Amino acid sequence: MLMPFGSWIEQMLTPRPITVFGEVLFDCFPDGTEVLGGAPFNVAWHLRGFGLSPSFVSRVGTDARGEAIRSAMASWGLDTAFLQSDRSHPTGQVRVSIEEGEPHYDIVPESAYDVIQLPEVRTLPATGLLYHGTLALRHSASAAALASLKALHRGRIFLDVNLRSPWWSLPMVFPLLDDADHVKLNAAELALLATDPPAEEDGAGLAAAMHRFAERHHLQTLIVTRGALGALFWSEGEIVAVGAATPTQVVDTVGAGDGFAATVLLGLSQQWPLQKSLVHARDFAAELVSRRGATIDDAGVYKAFLTAWSSS
Repeated sequence: MLMPFGSWIEQMLTPRPITVFGEVLFDCFPDGTEVLGGAPFNVAWHLRGFGLSPSFVSRVGTDARGEAIRSAMASWGLDTAFLQSDRSHPTGQVRVSIEEGEPHYDIVPESAYDVIQLPEVRTLPATGLLYHGTLALRHSASAAALASLKALHRGRIFLDVNLRSPWWSLPMVFPLLDDADHVKLNAAELALLATDPPAEEDGAGLAAAMHRFAERHHLQTLIVTRGALGALFWSEGEIVAVGAATPTQVVDTVGAGDGFAATVLLGLSQQWPLQKSLVHARDFAAELVSRRGATIDDAGVYKAFLTAWSSS
């Protein structure tokens, strides 16, 4: 249960509203374990942990998993007003199998988040930030809902690229890039989407490719994460680099990128300098990889980060 936020966010600026659109699902493992996730859901969860009140637009089935998601959101203080119910499609699942010691992921099609409908927009913030990924747009229904939402949105758009085969294509992703103001992806995804991909290990080549990519798609900012090598942030022709975090024991890298994105969104809402946003995002992602799972259900962890960041 998330406790009242109290005084630790009183020094924060009045945050820009944030709308999060996309999938919420369960990762289902062979031993019967089910873990709640989905990149947009993880981002919304972290934003709430940081004391913000994002509007999360998604869709679940009228099944036990859907009820579990509603319950988890309510316990964490996440608004469920825009979590739609679907009687014809089940709550999203990723079936995880282990073959020769390696995990394989089957992202189940025809899930409830594939048919998200345009919500009652009069109660959604029309300004601020609109965050979305790419997976939920594999179906025309959710893609149309997002397109309608973007047409009514008067703020900035943050695209968190997450290419999951076979659920993406260049003709699908390029218009999303052109619509976005802020884009986050990893170096491998940049190589897949750039017309002139860089050598990943070549820092200078990567920086040049980022500049060309950002100019081509008329971006305000471009973030490229590089795992243990840190991240690069392009803005207005300038590139800010942040190295890796202090070494920590890596337990689970799933969801690290979502924590990174959520912290950058927090920085945008609070108008932090670019370098500050990147450093904080890197450090929070490092905390995530030292834990099992893509989210944290301990409000004290978020409080500790906010307290430390308020003095930096």
